[in-house]
Amino acid sequence: MINGKVPLKAGYSMTDKKIRILIADDHPLFRKGLKQIINDIPGMICAGEASTAAETLEKALYNEYDLLILDIGMPGNQGVDNLKTIRKQKPKLPVLVLSMHPESEYGLRVIRAGAWGYINKKDNPDELVKAIKKVMSGHKYITATLAEELAYDNASDTPSSPGMTLSDMEHEVLRLLIKGNTIGEIASKLPRSKSAVYQYRRSILKKTKTKNDAELARYAMKNRLATDINMNGNT
Repeated sequence: MINGKVPLKAGYSMTDKKIRILIADDHPLFRKGLKQIINDIPGMICAGEASTAAETLEKALYNEYDLLILDIGMPGNQGVDNLKTIRKQKPKLPVLVLSMHPESEYGLRVIRAGAWGYINKKDNPDELVKAIKKVMSGHKYITATLAEELAYDNASDTPSSPGMTLSDMEHEVLRLLIKGNTIGEIASKLPRSKSAVYQYRRSILKKTKTKNDAELARYAMKNRLATDINMNGNT
């Protein structure tokens, strides 16, 4: 229960028998294209849209959907926090993460957090349809590359990706740091206190064995933790 409301059960629909899908993405044109793709799939319908993390939580928890397609990079979304909240409050609702970031950055992280699949926005629309159908058939959508990472990660005491030694919040702080944000700006965006951000930064530098933000940026590039950011800190 949140704010006195009881979340509805995932998969329950009073209006029709079509698979009801909620799209959560902050780009209107992208949502429009995705909505068209979904509505063209027999037996499926885009039953809702959300453009912020808060709106996603509100709609996902208090309405009936059979699948959530979630962009983890929306405004107000602290990494995979939204995903974790939804999985905790509505564990039977499958979540397919759709992101501009390559799966080397977020794939393993979101699967660990409970996502049923991870797909890149640059992938062919046919691949998205394939992912949706696989998830709705009760199976996780895992690419061969991600399956290999999962297998190695499960079989080893050492994380398969250097970035997996970082917590979700540390991963977000890292990304903001190498984009050129100050401690104060990061504290405002997360939001966290400045002292907390300083603590995250110290922990990140220790885990990555780097001494400053410049070394951290090079580490992130080398290990594909922020492939959408260049060495000048721009996206």
